[in-house]
Amino acid sequence: MGNARKTPEVRADSQADIAFLLLIFFLVATTMNSDKGLSRVLPPIPPEDVKVEDQKVKDRNVLLVFVNASGQLMAGDEQLDVRALKDKAKEFIVNANDDENMPEKEEKEIDMPDGSKWTYKESKGVISLQTTRDTGYDMYIQVQNELTRAFNEIRDDVAQSKFSKPFSDLNEDERGVITKAVPMKISEAEPRKAVKK
Repeated sequence: MGNARKTPEVRADSQADIAFLLLIFFLVATTMNSDKGLSRVLPPIPPEDVKVEDQKVKDRNVLLVFVNASGQLMAGDEQLDVRALKDKAKEFIVNANDDENMPEKEEKEIDMPDGSKWTYKESKGVISLQTTRDTGYDMYIQVQNELTRAFNEIRDDVAQSKFSKPFSDLNEDERGVITKAVPMKISEAEPRKAVKK
């Protein structure tokens, strides 16, 4: 009976190596969600010799979009539902009937990919977005999305008329041409303090 078998020990030497390899595999194979912001191009810094008074924009060229804390939306002088904002912004920027109360247009010469020049009447319209400090983030994003959709649809229309295809099907050079013709002019003012009654 003195020859009882002993149970063999489990070797733990390689367990640390296996755990390390699993950790590395997890880090390599897993994708992390990254926060994405709204892409906006800031205007260039004006030259030092240009006075601030010379940089003012005419009233007819600005569509004021205001969102309050309750989620109510004003565009110009009318209250709108957020779903109607895209069409209002498009109508303002395009100014199809050359209304003297809507944005002016200025002829702009744009270099084409083939080396030729294209003259396009660019809208001087700017959309000025203002909010209160307690405006809801969800409403803010909805307004931004509608304004972006308005500019994207205008770009799509111009791409169809110039290149006979939608903006999404254009190559990089053609997209650059349309982006120069229809720049996304959205200005954001500092949020206002809510007025207490």
